[in-house]
Amino acid sequence: MTRVSVDGVSISYRDRLAVDDVSVSVETGHWLGLIGPNGAGKSTLLRSIAGLVDHSGSIAFDGTAIPSDARASTVALLPQNPVMPPGMTVGEYVLLGRTAHLGWLASENDHDRAMVGEAIDRLDLVDFANRPVDELSGGEAQRVALARALAQESSVLLLDEPTSALDLGHQLAVLELVNEVRCERMLTVIAAMHDLTAAGRIADEIVVMGNGRVEAAGAPAEVLTPDTLGPVFGAEITVLEAPDGTRVVVPMRSGHAG
Repeated sequence: MTRVSVDGVSISYRDRLAVDDVSVSVETGHWLGLIGPNGAGKSTLLRSIAGLVDHSGSIAFDGTAIPSDARASTVALLPQNPVMPPGMTVGEYVLLGRTAHLGWLASENDHDRAMVGEAIDRLDLVDFANRPVDELSGGEAQRVALARALAQESSVLLLDEPTSALDLGHQLAVLELVNEVRCERMLTVIAAMHDLTAAGRIADEIVVMGNGRVEAAGAPAEVLTPDTLGPVFGAEITVLEAPDGTRVVVPMRSGHAG
């Protein structure tokens, strides 16, 4: 159970400012959705929280600054394009999620194996357990990578476009599964999400990023509006209300013939 605080974080790549003085906080057990156009800095911000890129400013977990190389037991990251090592099976790959909890030269114990088995089962991957990971489709690989992140049993889960390679049915199932695990374990989830409607349906709070900066932040009903989203995405946007009260974000056609 961990509260995440990002305060004044900036990240530069050569002469480009990828993240510009970003400050956000996520309460324990909450889901924060990061939305914005490509290149807005969402993935870079996630990688900084995971300790994978250098930054200015501070990142704290329950008020404590954890060194970058010691965050694996607290933070699990599901990257947008996970690397699948040739020759490794699905079961072996998911077991890598337990590495952060093993001492030097230690072997996995019954609890480690139980967490791996639970993650494989929940992601409907039992029939894939012995398949080489480099033979998986994009959607299968994404589910396997999520299983590894869940097996890591960290209190903070970072998701970078977690459903980008999945079909519609699996997109809904995966988001619902992550939300279910979040509630069970009181995980703090920060997810960069391409689907604005899904973000509004599942996130407790949404941060809109553009050009590396926070353009808006708040509850989905406050942020998912045409006036907020239109300028950031450079598009005409309509927001409808579904029967269950959630907001459906619809980009409008430009009117140009094509």
